[in-house]
Amino acid sequence: MSARPRRSGVPTSGGGPTAGPSHSTPPPARFAYDRHTWKEIAHLLANFPAALAGFVYVVTTLVVGAGLSVTVIGLPLLVAGLFGTRVYGRLERARARSLLDMRIDEPSPMFRRGGAGFAGRTVSALRDPVGWRTALYAFMRLPWGIVTFSVTLVSLFVLWPVLPYLTRGLANADRAMVRGLLAPDEELEARIAELESDRGVVVDTAAADLRRIERDLHDGAQARLVALAMGLGLAKEKLTEDPQAASAMVDEAHGEVKLALQELRDLARGIHPAVLTDRGLDAALSAVAARCTVPVKVTVELAERPAEAIEGIAYFTVSELLQNISKHSRARTASVDVWRTADRLLIQVTDDGVGGADPAAGGGLAGLGERLGAVDGVLLVDSERGGPTTVTAELPWRA
Repeated sequence: MSARPRRSGVPTSGGGPTAGPSHSTPPPARFAYDRHTWKEIAHLLANFPAALAGFVYVVTTLVVGAGLSVTVIGLPLLVAGLFGTRVYGRLERARARSLLDMRIDEPSPMFRRGGAGFAGRTVSALRDPVGWRTALYAFMRLPWGIVTFSVTLVSLFVLWPVLPYLTRGLANADRAMVRGLLAPDEELEARIAELESDRGVVVDTAAADLRRIERDLHDGAQARLVALAMGLGLAKEKLTEDPQAASAMVDEAHGEVKLALQELRDLARGIHPAVLTDRGLDAALSAVAARCTVPVKVTVELAERPAEAIEGIAYFTVSELLQNISKHSRARTASVDVWRTADRLLIQVTDDGVGGADPAAGGGLAGLGERLGAVDGVLLVDSERGGPTTVTAELPWRA
């Protein structure tokens, strides 16, 4: 058996959305009042009314909603208040784009990550980081808005020669505040996009599995059962005229019944084998290894069973890899090792075949990698020409 790669870290996919928003830089401030300076002055003068409106809204809705949270209407009111803070944040980002020449993306919608039903959406809204950050922004803006409005208005008449430099400094502070509290969290947005992509993979995989089951039933067991019904009908007609021929047809129908039952068992085993549910991975992987055309040594070192979903994915991962070994590897021996490291379930399948397996070429390995990635798993393939081949799969451990 080859040495196991006891890795402390977990590789992660490099997918995700594009890099975070970039922010344009206005030209250097000058004594002459150009359009950038006037836009910054307009922004600073508008800070006070905008901050006052945001402060009043946040204090009124969130404080009242939090105070009434022990009643039936409290939490819905708090959710509505957080939704309103998002609207305020959208207006502030639009103001920053038009007057401060900032490039800033919009965050994901409030209910994009929400659970099912009213309770799930309520919990998702109450945990919404964008809404709470915007509420903090609105709460902090009132004193800052008073300062910027007063300083800019007075300087416009008293300190007008240096006003472009003064407004640039105040506007840069505003830019930093907008970036820190109103810009979307790049890491969180990347994770959301990754999860949405994984959800699409899961849906496509489930649809493909349903089509495969339907095709197998239609082309296999169903066709045999139709032929069986026809054969029994003919045997019934010949029962009185030619009992010997009818007996032969019944024997043939009996054989068809056995084949149909075997196909149904194989189909049921492909959906979810009973031995996996009853006895766990050790017995289930030993059973699938016994059907491989190559001698396989199975070693499972698990003190407890993982969650049913993870256990099923691990089983089908090994089953797919052993099928590849039977079809393509021309190997003499193979091994399957399963163990747990921290919060990861590791699977390593090794064979001494011809090698050359490449997930980038598409096919079964690529699809298997997508399935594992949909549940935060990883598939690593080490297969040089001439062999051997070692495929390591990592899955999150869930008890």
